Amino acid sequence: MDTLPLVDSLAELLEGGKRLRPAFAYWGYRAAGGSDTSEVVSACASLEFLQACALIHDDVMDASDTRRGKPAAHKQFENLHVRNQWSGSSVDFGIGSAILIGDLALSWADELLLTSGLDNEQIARAKKIYDEMRTELMAGQYLDLLEQVRGNITVERAATVIKYKSAKYTIERPLLMGAAIAGSSESISKALSDYGLALGEAFQLRDDVLGVFGDQATTGKPAGDDLREGKQTMLVAHAFSLATTPQLALLNSSLGDAELSAESIEQLQQMLITCGSLDLVEKQISEKTMAATNAIEVIDIPDEARFALHELAIMATRRAS
Repeated sequence: MDTLPLVDSLAELLEGGKRLRPAFAYWGYRAAGGSDTSEVVSACASLEFLQACALIHDDVMDASDTRRGKPAAHKQFENLHVRNQWSGSSVDFGIGSAILIGDLALSWADELLLTSGLDNEQIARAKKIYDEMRTELMAGQYLDLLEQVRGNITVERAATVIKYKSAKYTIERPLLMGAAIAGSSESISKALSDYGLALGEAFQLRDDVLGVFGDQATTGKPAGDDLREGKQTMLVAHAFSLATTPQLALLNSSLGDAELSAESIEQLQQMLITCGSLDLVEKQISEKTMAATNAIEVIDIPDEARFALHELAIMATRRAS
């Protein structure tokens, strides 16, 4: 009974979200000629557990108190500690519990993939991509963590973080995992990779914009949260290269201040607009989304899969949360 809160917290997190990674895996499989089966659906669903692990650990690393409009896992267990008046640090208890919940999600992701019912050859092909994806994710998460303390991010460094933390993990690798299950041809895998990398970068850029300009009622996070956390995003990278001296002074004095007022956030938002950073990122999103959709126009895949991948591109880049 004492461990049920761990499961309940994970179950609550899994109830939300857009299910993008399983969707890309499934349609990568269908694009490579696979037919719909419950075994494939189970295998693709394993990626949602991996995503849960990433989100829980990410909130710990970012000291982010909310996730999808509710307390993040570490805050749930910090509050549990406080309510029960237990001994020791409630903050440490919350962080330790969240790390364990993330580890549990990672373990169950493996279990769901390996017991999905796919045959051994399919699992072996999928697992190869899956293992590469997890390694790239951890590397990307570290690079993101490193940039927060290194500061003064450049466009080139921001692009590297985006590629490994998000683009490959969110879209390219899930697509290739699904395609591998179907025994994809090299040409289809190459086109899916081109689509996935470009769209994955656009997806993260949209996430960066929402982290600064998004509506809390829609995103589930306080407005301007990325500014309070000092996120070294592409928006910030462009601002460092474009801002005037007074704008740079504002950026350097305010970015990463956990106590930023609503007025200060509005000033930073306006600065990112005025210096041209927001326009540049929006242009990048449009260009990368177009490159992604163009990549799947030139390959021979089922019309249903092509339509689904077009729809997913819209969902990934025109979202409000």
